Amino acid sequence: MHPASGQTVGRVVGLWRYPVKSMAAQSLSGVEVSWHGLVGDRRWAFVRDGQGGSGFPWLTIRDRHDMASFLPSFEHPDRPDRSDTRVRTPTGATYDVTDPALAAALWPDGARVIRHNGGLFDTFPISLISTQSIRWLSEATGSALSAQRFRPNLLIEAIEDRPFVEESWVGRELQIGQLRMRIDKRDGRCQVITVDPETGTRDPAILRTVVGQRSGCLGVYGSTVVPGVVAISDIVILA
Repeated sequence: MHPASGQTVGRVVGLWRYPVKSMAAQSLSGVEVSWHGLVGDRRWAFVRDGQGGSGFPWLTIRDRHDMASFLPSFEHPDRPDRSDTRVRTPTGATYDVTDPALAAALWPDGARVIRHNGGLFDTFPISLISTQSIRWLSEATGSALSAQRFRPNLLIEAIEDRPFVEESWVGRELQIGQLRMRIDKRDGRCQVITVDPETGTRDPAILRTVVGQRSGCLGVYGSTVVPGVVAISDIVILA
């Protein structure tokens, strides 16, 4: 049964953006969400040479398991879409994201960076997952899994204490702070979730469990209906 409209269904307990696709997240206390997702989210991505015509050309954690150890930042954090983007590598060197030396450090066989003001998303611009779904997978695999393994924008602690409750919101709208968003579809997972973002080690059992028990999906994707600011501890209302 679907929850009634106007019902409070959770609260925001985690909020992240990813200035460069597959690199480290920026943890946020609050953020403006535009028609193109969180401002500054996934505006940059790296493409390996020879992959430009591929349906999925991006260089990601699947290709370089320690990619989440590269730390992006904005020269002017209060104006991320009008700011130069810097990246600190695991060795401590810092480059402008457009510096060819950064691309060479990431992928010596050849890569280039691209930018898109509308964001370089796999499907929809906002990703959301509940703490209950992460806890279920942690228990199912016997591993303590962090939210960052799933690279969400919003982590929601649902009031209804059961996993996958966010899937019941597909096709519905949520009011979160000033933001109104639509939940569009379940989030189909790939090999990225097998990689521990802190250590770079892989555990194929993580994806096998999601494929075998959840048809390959965990969490949901959404899009903006009314832009606005979202913050930690905002309540989530099924609109």
